[in-house]
Amino acid sequence: MLTLGIDEAAKGPCIGNMYIVGTLFNEKDLDKLKEMGVKDSKLLTHKDRIELGKKIKKIAEKILVIEATPKEIDEAIDGDNNLNLNWFEAHHIADIINKLKPDRAVIDCPSTNLEVFKNYVKNLLENKNVELIVKHKADRDFIECASSSIIAKNKREENVLQIEKKVKESIGSGYPSNPVCQEFLKNNYNKYPDIFRKSWKTYKKVAGQKNLTDF
Repeated sequence: MLTLGIDEAAKGPCIGNMYIVGTLFNEKDLDKLKEMGVKDSKLLTHKDRIELGKKIKKIAEKILVIEATPKEIDEAIDGDNNLNLNWFEAHHIADIINKLKPDRAVIDCPSTNLEVFKNYVKNLLENKNVELIVKHKADRDFIECASSSIIAKNKREENVLQIEKKVKESIGSGYPSNPVCQEFLKNNYNKYPDIFRKSWKTYKKVAGQKNLTDF
């Protein structure tokens, strides 16, 4: 049986890309992942995530990474589609399932309402017979989701390094609550338009305040 784990990284930051990852495995290979020490990416060091990411790629049947840029996120949330971030993610999750064609898909659910989210995704599937397991903390409880969380986290960290190389300073975590990120946003919100999620309240507040002082 082919089992697919789906997880994301960087849903909340106001800077940089969001990554939604599906890792497809033959069920008989899941024990190999446990033996290697695969677990929720939040429980691993950066070094361990890098090494495990390489090993996961050798065991997985297929891996699909969807990279959502700030522009794509903004267009979905503030544009004509008028999606919230959960539904935006749901469409990409369905795309991953449709492309990788698993027998079972385990989803780390971003929504508080598991059943509504599950039905939303199911309605977008080409094959309605795929077994869907939709859980909170699936990256903790399902090894295939933990694998996806590792790949997604690695992609996010690569993205942060790319951004910092471009702007030549730290952006912190990229999350609105991070003081380094807050300071970077205040000083650079209009210098690097491609890296900011302009649909975020944090960005709108800073940009709005700055514009008012221009008059």
